[in-house]
Amino acid sequence: MRDLFEESNEDEESAAPVDAGAPLPERMRPRRLDDVIGQEEALGPGTVLRAALDTGQLPSLILWGPPGCGKTTLAACLAREVGATFLPYSAVRVGVKELKRVMTEAAHLRERGVRAPVLFLDEIHRFNRAQQDALLPAVEHGDVVLIGATTENPSFEVNSALLSRCRVIVLSALDEDALVAVQRRALAEDPALDGLGADDDALHAIARRSGGDARFALGSLELAARDARREDGARIDAERADRVLREAHLVYDKTGEEHFNLISALHKSLRNSDAQAGLYWLARMLEAGEHPGYVARRLVRFASEDVGMADPQALVQANAAAVAIDRIGMPEGKLALAQACVYLAQAPKSNALYRAYGAVGRAIESGERHPVPHHLRNAPTGLMRELGYGEGYAYAHDDDAGVAPMPCLPDPIRDEVFYRPGEHGFEAEVADRLRRAWRLARRRGTEGPSPPPEQDEA
Repeated sequence: MRDLFEESNEDEESAAPVDAGAPLPERMRPRRLDDVIGQEEALGPGTVLRAALDTGQLPSLILWGPPGCGKTTLAACLAREVGATFLPYSAVRVGVKELKRVMTEAAHLRERGVRAPVLFLDEIHRFNRAQQDALLPAVEHGDVVLIGATTENPSFEVNSALLSRCRVIVLSALDEDALVAVQRRALAEDPALDGLGADDDALHAIARRSGGDARFALGSLELAARDARREDGARIDAERADRVLREAHLVYDKTGEEHFNLISALHKSLRNSDAQAGLYWLARMLEAGEHPGYVARRLVRFASEDVGMADPQALVQANAAAVAIDRIGMPEGKLALAQACVYLAQAPKSNALYRAYGAVGRAIESGERHPVPHHLRNAPTGLMRELGYGEGYAYAHDDDAGVAPMPCLPDPIRDEVFYRPGEHGFEAEVADRLRRAWRLARRRGTEGPSPPPEQDEA
């Protein structure tokens, strides 16, 4: 165990040979911080990390970023930068018992003046609250420098106590230029790619379709290189790159943050009446393997939440798409969802129903439980009739105008207005009809349905 915590020798580690049989992304993993491509916002002059490195004291960190942006690489380079032992673990495979043993040994060695090791915990969000709490004492006492890596928002996935003892460093997906630079370095430095030519448009094509993931880009480059090696003098051209990328999977985690980012983009695009963007985000989800039933449910919700009575057919269209998915399945059902998507985008928008239900919910949550007025209660028994149930009820169909002169809210909230119709699409007609019903009741000298305040007229 003691060997794990000995002071590391940066020169020896940097010079250590890399397994030639390892995948290209592993062979090209930077060993020094200066070799890291991209992430200028996290590593540039004046950043938290640079200031810490200038002092030689690395704080505990949470590295938050998408897959393939270099979290593991950066953690290892930071450890080498300060001369600390790097202890990498994955939260998926390691248990708290093993980590406690490491942290206990680290505490003993710290008492003898040994530098605290960097304990790297990949996918720290996989640890539950109790497991994360177990890390607190060692982090708080400085026995280890914790670097946690996560693709999920640490605000939700990392305990507040642990989060308060770490600096969160946000890493971005690598842009196209950075991914091209990563590939060019591999072509120049990796022995297995020695002498192999590659066209710029091929490298840019791989970069564009890698979703900011350096591992994916290098893996695709390696596949293209193997394909090219089959022919004497062959190069990696755009056609060859397209061939190896054709079956590539889109970057998407159906349970992670990207799942919520994409559905949010779809919802907000439709709300903004942008059919082109709506179709794009819809296809991004479906082609990445999202369950079509989930997408259909979200479209049904949107139909009521953001369109509502401005176009009542929106709910019909969205529900029809959901039924079509159940009946014909995929991939044919994609077009039904696309049709609903376009319909929802072009429909007039109103969130009046959403706001109305929220207002009703708040009124109920206030704690008051108003009894049903007697004239609205059924009276199937003699006792109920004796108690006044149903007394004063007016049957609307007996009225020539179809509106009975009768209030239907309890007296304490008789004048409350929950639903305030908008002025777009069919909802403008809804507002007119509700206003007409109110006027008919008022003409008889009684109080009937209440219109929105801005439509009140004597």
